[in-house]
Amino acid sequence: MRFNLVAAILLILIGLFMLASNLGWTQLNLSRLFLTWWPVGLVAVGVAMLFGRGK
Repeated sequence: MRFNLVAAILLILIGLFMLASNLGWTQLNLSRLFLTWWPVGLVAVGVAMLFGRGK
């Protein structure tokens, strides 16, 4: 249940950032940001799996 909530919030935030970039509200380059920080997502999933095992 908690993982679904976190995943939903993450998708909403990513969508909002992409929308703001497309509308010209921000100069954030999401593709460069993603290419730099994608390993953090792998680490987060691994940590979530590690701590979720006891449930």
